[in-house]
Amino acid sequence: MNLSVVYALLAALLFGASTPLAKLLLGDVPPILLAGLLYLGSGVGLSTARLIRDRCWQPSGLAPAEWPWLLGAMLFGGVLGPVALLYGLVHSSAATASLLLNLEAVLTALLAWVVFKENADRRIVLGMLAIVAGGVLLAWPTGEAQQDSWLGPLAISVACLCWAIDNNLTRHVSASDALFIAGSKGLVAGGVNTLLALALGMTLPGVAILLPAMTLGLLGYGVSLVMFVLALRGLGAARTGAYFSTAPFIGAAVALLLLGESESTSSLFWAAAAMMGIGVWLHLTEQHGHQHTHNDLEHAHSHRHDAHHQHPHDAGWAGDEPHSHQHRHLPMAHSHHHFPDIHHRHEH
Repeated sequence: MNLSVVYALLAALLFGASTPLAKLLLGDVPPILLAGLLYLGSGVGLSTARLIRDRCWQPSGLAPAEWPWLLGAMLFGGVLGPVALLYGLVHSSAATASLLLNLEAVLTALLAWVVFKENADRRIVLGMLAIVAGGVLLAWPTGEAQQDSWLGPLAISVACLCWAIDNNLTRHVSASDALFIAGSKGLVAGGVNTLLALALGMTLPGVAILLPAMTLGLLGYGVSLVMFVLALRGLGAARTGAYFSTAPFIGAAVALLLLGESESTSSLFWAAAAMMGIGVWLHLTEQHGHQHTHNDLEHAHSHRHDAHHQHPHDAGWAGDEPHSHQHRHLPMAHSHHHFPDIHHRHEH
């Protein structure tokens, strides 16, 4: 299995599992403050890990042209998206909100295909539809439908669009340090949401609630985002979004096993499991290969000396693999199986 696929599924696992666990904290912490603490735990934890890894503060490594992509991702995914979601939850039932959140994967793929010209063959499209269908079945209301205003669904749809834009913008900086990207996004999003909650008169919870909330945020939002960025690097936005859309199923499974939510054992639950399994299988067995040309490219990222990295080094290089440095790719044409990763963003 491709390592980038493993990263995407791990991201979905961590994020999906965090959702039912966060429900345990909602009785003690207001939603907007909990959202801030979750993101803040992600930012503080990942930034600390980066300091320990590098033994001091190191520059981000982002090129000047990459900063607008990251700042845009912070704005849409870290600030606007959560605010829109919280507003939508005030005016919508939980069932409607869960159903509409599946729009994120669909909008991510549509933006990747239509705006950013990412390739997707019929197998990927069918797999995406199967996963989304599974998410719809999983969130399908089984009781009497609650009458919602149009403002709630509209706001949640806006949140999904914000996160879809975030996913596609982050793709453009995915070759950079994943710890820096995820940590900085967590600090910005967590800081904004927490300050907003405090400005509205809310107070921080005690240590017994604060530490579990921030730890859950570190794993479910921080480490998950690192895995997501690594997957973007190797799979592109559309395919990463497709694998990540298994998160609702994972969350339901955790709720069933740990929280005893017996309603998850309905026929819809197992139908959703089957649909998502078919979708993931379609993606795992994809084979995409053709004659393609690599244009002249210069960038920096962690790599090995594979077919795409045959370049000289300074005399001081110790031969370590993998390693990271600024390097140049000369034009080359060849044919092999590949994903729309950072070296294969060509037209078809």
